[in-house]
Amino acid sequence: MSDSPTAPGPILDHVRGDATGLVIPAHAAAFEADGAAFLTRAFRAFGSLGEDNAVARIVSLEPCPGGSTGAKLFLSVEYARPDPALHTALFVKFSRDFADPRRDWQRTEMKSEAPFMALSRLPGFPIRVPTAYFADYHDESGTGLVVTEQVPYGRNGIEPHRRKTLDHLTMADPLPYYRAVVTALARLAGAHKSGRLAPDIDTRFPFDPVSGSADPIRYSAEELEAELARCADFARRCPQLLPEAVGEAFSARLARDARIVREHEAAIQRRLVGDPDMIALCHWNAHIDNCFFSPGEDGAPVCGLIDWGRVGQITLGSVLWGALSAAHHDIWDIHLAELLALFVREYHAGGGPLLTVAGLEEHLSLHMAAMGVARCLAFPEIIEFRLPACVEASGPYDPMFEPVAVDAARNCRQVYVNLLQYWRRRDFGGAVERLLGGRGA
Repeated sequence: MSDSPTAPGPILDHVRGDATGLVIPAHAAAFEADGAAFLTRAFRAFGSLGEDNAVARIVSLEPCPGGSTGAKLFLSVEYARPDPALHTALFVKFSRDFADPRRDWQRTEMKSEAPFMALSRLPGFPIRVPTAYFADYHDESGTGLVVTEQVPYGRNGIEPHRRKTLDHLTMADPLPYYRAVVTALARLAGAHKSGRLAPDIDTRFPFDPVSGSADPIRYSAEELEAELARCADFARRCPQLLPEAVGEAFSARLARDARIVREHEAAIQRRLVGDPDMIALCHWNAHIDNCFFSPGEDGAPVCGLIDWGRVGQITLGSVLWGALSAAHHDIWDIHLAELLALFVREYHAGGGPLLTVAGLEEHLSLHMAAMGVARCLAFPEIIEFRLPACVEASGPYDPMFEPVAVDAARNCRQVYVNLLQYWRRRDFGGAVERLLGGRGA
């Protein structure tokens, strides 16, 4: 689950998958050349197509833009024996992108995604995911392939796709959607803890205390001071992009707390990874753009989740921060306690241990303290790099933040503000000092 780049590998056409033993294509041209015959073998090997049926032909194959990892395709097929239970509109995801070394560096994210796709086909899987038709991975080269149904956003009862950090434009009321996200995550985590998913989850998805928790803080003391100075400078020059409570006047408090967090990172991480009740198999990046929604029986949205790269056992702080960090500010300022209580109820109802809301919030606070210092202090620099004109913006909802080309700037600003607002309310420095005064010291 590491997000550290690995060296670009040689261009490969095919590899032999570790799970199925099939020879699988490594890129779009090889996939197209292998055609319907490969898909038939692959779907049968994965259990998604019976021996009495076959993929008759590929109707269309088109590139799918976007994403931070390997190349992707939209695929349409015909079956020899049409079956309403079989999807004809499919989605193809490669772990590799030989044309883009930066994306190709992320190829190992599919290592856990492929076995998770197989797990998701088990009867009674607790949440909605795109139906998996094939998944396999070659560990030695980091080369893999996943084929699922294509989520029909905006059709067949599925709501349109939503971009991250644009809740204020795409939702009249974000709360029901984040209730649905939290419910799905808690149910998956609870099913894991109950043993209902598989008896060998620890073998299939072993917990790594480094990649399964908050990122390590890599700043030296001097580097941290330089980053904090950049944060203070951003707050001074771009006050319109930050709420007043976490603007320039907050910089001294931010710096004090960040130093405490860095000094006591080891104690924080011991607490985060030391309670097995706070660790479960789950999605680590359940932002709204990795979700799909349809109305439930009561009319409230039900959440399905896509993009399972790097799936694994992670701390519940990682789960909640990964889902809510880019949410509308009302989710954090008004509704967080309700959502934490919802997670506690659904986690326990799904077979997980009974947590307390206070304990879960403490865990989330410590995760955010460590993750905030490790990763998010760099966000002001990223915002200005991605959108230099931000210094002239009228405010955080200036239209200059809406184009796809500046998603990174808008996303970083929203996450940074959510972090600082919660940091101020929860007093991260005080939380660490309380930890040191108790059993986590």
